[in-house]
Amino acid sequence: MKILIAEDDLTSRRMLQARLSKWDYEVITTCDGAEAWKTLKQEDAPQLAILDWMMPGMDGVEVCRRVRELENESHIYIILLTAKDRKEDLVAGLDAGADDYLTKPFNREEMRARLQVGIRTVDLQNRLAEHIKSLEDALSQIKQLQGMLPICAYCKKIRTDDNYWQQVEGYISEHSKTVFSHTICPECYEKIVKPEIEKLGQSKKEA
Repeated sequence: MKILIAEDDLTSRRMLQARLSKWDYEVITTCDGAEAWKTLKQEDAPQLAILDWMMPGMDGVEVCRRVRELENESHIYIILLTAKDRKEDLVAGLDAGADDYLTKPFNREEMRARLQVGIRTVDLQNRLAEHIKSLEDALSQIKQLQGMLPICAYCKKIRTDDNYWQQVEGYISEHSKTVFSHTICPECYEKIVKPEIEKLGQSKKEA
């Protein structure tokens, strides 16, 4: 799992990078909000980001807002790092699009636990996106027969939209994924096929 760190303080950034690398995460570091935003709007952006709230230029909250405005298929899970502990500030961060937050100084094990929650969330979202795509692909291949079909009462041909009379199997094949395997029902065998066979046998005897 790739994780982005956006932290303007060099010491804090290096400590975070060392800790996450020790936990076997692939870490990408940025030193400000503008650089973090540039990384997160790329197609192959990390799906989990740890953003410091207070950064020069573009802060972590603004990065959150911009990321949430992207029309990406994959969701980027964002954790805000902040020294702010007022409820109003934390609500503002969550309203901006953060998924979680950690107040400084943070506990190492708490961070690890919150990262694991983020990874589980990203994994579920990815699987859900794949499932939805599979359903959309399946639906795009389905042609449904709907409405009233004019069918001949004698020969059972169907009248198409361009007033052409077509065999039932041909019409259904064109409007669905159905493949026909022709056979003979018992009733037709007795009424049609069997008399033909008997007639053929009688003809051979007479010859």
